[in-house]
Amino acid sequence: MTTERTKHSAGRGGHRPLVRVLRDRDAALCLGGVVVSGFGTSALWLAAGVWVKDLTGSDGLAALCMLAMWAPTLVGPALGTLADRVRRRPLLIATGLLMSCLLLTLFAVDSREELWLVYAVLLVYGASGVVHDAAESALMAAAVGPGLLGDFNGLRLTANEGMKLVAPLAGAGLYAAYGGPGVALLDAATFVLAAAVYAALRVREAPPGRPAGNWRQHTAEGARYLWGHPGLRPLVLAGGVTMLCAGVNGATAYAVVDALGHSPAYAGALYAVQGAGSVVAGLLAGWAVRRLGGRRFAAAGIALFAVAVAVRAAPYDAVALATSAAIGAGLPAVLIAALTAVQHETPGPLLGRVAATANSLVFAPNVLGLAAGAALVEPAGLWPLLPVVAAVLLGTAAVLAATRRPAGRRTPSAA
Repeated sequence: MTTERTKHSAGRGGHRPLVRVLRDRDAALCLGGVVVSGFGTSALWLAAGVWVKDLTGSDGLAALCMLAMWAPTLVGPALGTLADRVRRRPLLIATGLLMSCLLLTLFAVDSREELWLVYAVLLVYGASGVVHDAAESALMAAAVGPGLLGDFNGLRLTANEGMKLVAPLAGAGLYAAYGGPGVALLDAATFVLAAAVYAALRVREAPPGRPAGNWRQHTAEGARYLWGHPGLRPLVLAGGVTMLCAGVNGATAYAVVDALGHSPAYAGALYAVQGAGSVVAGLLAGWAVRRLGGRRFAAAGIALFAVAVAVRAAPYDAVALATSAAIGAGLPAVLIAALTAVQHETPGPLLGRVAATANSLVFAPNVLGLAAGAALVEPAGLWPLLPVVAAVLLGTAAVLAATRRPAGRRTPSAA
């Protein structure tokens, strides 16, 4: 598949990332699509669990909502192959419209007997999200000028984190007023609006070439390319280890709150401060990638994350708040660097598969980390557990910083 870039030098002037992105029509539209999609997803993420809890009274069944949405990540490379077999913009539009229709079926849920429909919709939601992310990453690489990708990916993360601060509250309020169907209707509307945004992009895509081999062979091409690329492999592996540690750290949140002597609701304050740190990191990411290079930027972020985790167990409010902000600022660095590197270094016909494979390798370990942290936090305690996690993170940062840049590659993401 070949896609014509409509702006090759967009955004080279100026230093403010938001201004740089918003001055570019297609980059601004892409960011708008991210904001709209993120708002609907974040609202549904909270409301679905509350809905199931109200219907069943079961914490376990409510927790299965998140599992249903995350499970398709495990087959991300196969799902992402679809993004390389068809044109990306029509795929994003069709996926959005399909999901908007599917969400409306949740109006039929009003008792425990229809609970299966909630899980079925969430499972399809997660699968479509994997396809959407792969197609979106590939389309953004074409629609956004190369010089803007670092800024755009930083703002993309900022937008997603910002939606996590606002949308769950909006979803909870809407659920309280109108129930689960009201939130489903809101999310359906955001899918339609996002589809309209993608339809407005000025990106011309040629039909993809006929794939060689079957679906499994086509999927394996993306995995082989990613694993064989000396610039991408270290970043993606470092991202996976970092997210594994992030899962363990996340599972200790309520133990940290207990150590501070607060009620569980105080975790909300820590998450809000962490989100604020991520917003700041996203705003500075484009500048940092250009200044340091993606690999050094990622290593610095992982090191900051490690230091924050190491001292997080100290029973002082000021320490807890400061380390939460530092975690929020450090954790996104490797995610932004890896995504930008994949977009820079991957040929267009492979980009959907490579992006989906990278996402699976980076984000699937987070689920394992959450499970491991939940199992270890009580018997091990915070002090032995968090310093060990910090040591793993520092080792990851050191290895990544020591990784030599591949000869002949001088893109901003691989520097």
